[in-house]
Amino acid sequence: MRVLVTGATGFVGSALCPRLVSRGHGPVRALRRAEGSGDGVVVGDIDAGTDWRAALTGCEAVVHLAARVHRMQDGPDAAARYRATNTEGTLNLARQAAGLGVRRFVFVSSIKVNGEGGDAPYREADIPAPQDAYAISKWEAEQGLWRIAGETGLEVVVLRPPLVYGPGVKANFLALLRLVARGWPLPLGAIDNRRSLLYLDNFVDAIALCLEHPDAAGQTFLIDDGVAVSTPDLVRAIAQAMHRPARLLAVPPGVLSLAGALVGRRAAVARLTGSLWVDASLIRARLGWRPPYTLAQGLAATCAELP
Repeated sequence: MRVLVTGATGFVGSALCPRLVSRGHGPVRALRRAEGSGDGVVVGDIDAGTDWRAALTGCEAVVHLAARVHRMQDGPDAAARYRATNTEGTLNLARQAAGLGVRRFVFVSSIKVNGEGGDAPYREADIPAPQDAYAISKWEAEQGLWRIAGETGLEVVVLRPPLVYGPGVKANFLALLRLVARGWPLPLGAIDNRRSLLYLDNFVDAIALCLEHPDAAGQTFLIDDGVAVSTPDLVRAIAQAMHRPARLLAVPPGVLSLAGALVGRRAAVARLTGSLWVDASLIRARLGWRPPYTLAQGLAATCAELP
């Protein structure tokens, strides 16, 4: 099928487009934001007024990756900015897609729609509990997509991934990789939690299947690598992938939380010490999907290209 991929030059999109071509869906129509940044269709800013006709004409499916992502230094207008791009921009795209005959719309949402974690794994049937402006904008987009699907027959599929890692990963995961690579002792040895992760190649494999499988239509899926790990076990797995020793100090989580509060890093420490994991059994049962790569394989590939 002819597929439009928004966010095609991003971390996930750059891996997804060649995967779709390898599965016979080429050439992929790639969306980019500005002139001079490569091949593809230019649309500019994504909001309620974006004209998608040139990008959508002739396409049978859309994978919507483009989004305003969570930023630590958001200002007082953050909620409006997230809603403009992630909610209104998504729904505008979906309405135009339905009007131009697009059959399937795969929307990449976020596990943060379920919440910020807890002692039990998240499931698709849980009552959503988004807690920040980014997650709320994604949840509002999901609700609007189901309304559009009911009105037009557009086949919507929603994916809620946890943290996605792979070659080229940035932000906190890259910082952790570099700390392990440098052999720095990390005060994480006493943490007893569970975190779900998603390797980039596993993610694009699941997206491609959701484009193709007839039983994916009308579904929301949580996805991960098939195993939830504690923070110290993740550090050990990263160290093993790098062929380095894991240097872990058993500092009580309460002490870490206090230290995080004192230096203004409470949220970052909470992500390291808390649990956020998913039960991804629905996509396995309904679509027969299994992650083609293990956590160890994903970390090995990621560490092999560490900048």
